Amino acid sequence: MAGPSGRPDPDAAAKLRLDKWLWQARFFKSRSLAAAVIEAGSVRVNGTRVSRPGRDVVAGDTLTFPQGNRIRLVRITALGHRRGPATEAQALYLDLEPSAAPDPLE
Repeated sequence: MAGPSGRPDPDAAAKLRLDKWLWQARFFKSRSLAAAVIEAGSVRVNGTRVSRPGRDVVAGDTLTFPQGNRIRLVRITALGHRRGPATEAQALYLDLEPSAAPDPLE
């Protein structure tokens, strides 16, 4: 992020638009789909409902949002620089949902 002099400010925290991060992390096929879900008020950042696709997110934020027929709960671990392959996208977040692994006692 550039400071008043136009040079990068080393103290500025890295941040990215919410709709862009959701798209880069491959939760939505397009930024416009991500923006529509956000504008509908279906996304929460750190437990607070947001309705602006341009809201900034940083590493460490927790997101709750619908995806298909399930509710996703993820923590942002990194901000992407591009929409890369799925393996690169999976490195951007930590899935906080309990796994659907079968109970070993059954």
